[in-house]
Amino acid sequence: MSKLMVAIIVLAVIPACSVQRHWQATGGSKADGVVRLSYEVPTALKAVVDDQAGLQLAIKRCSSWGFKAAEPFGGETHNCIASGGLGGCSAHAVTREYQCLDAEQK
Repeated sequence: MSKLMVAIIVLAVIPACSVQRHWQATGGSKADGVVRLSYEVPTALKAVVDDQAGLQLAIKRCSSWGFKAAEPFGGETHNCIASGGLGGCSAHAVTREYQCLDAEQK
């Protein structure tokens, strides 16, 4: 089997591997009512995340600021956090923002 064929097989199999990741609060703004959640994952792996757990974490953070609910908005951003060989990226951070909703009257 040629080296090229082996490389193609390896590249086809590696992305099929997955790893469990958990959303973590990484920032936000009480004044803007925005919570930022992220997780990190090696580029060669597919992350499996519990989006419902992420939403519950965002709601918990929003409620500590006096809001009643939260919803995701703006999609996700993917940023390289570790350079790989040949100028590539070996790991990236995935971030999702949530808008806090229904501020309580004080």
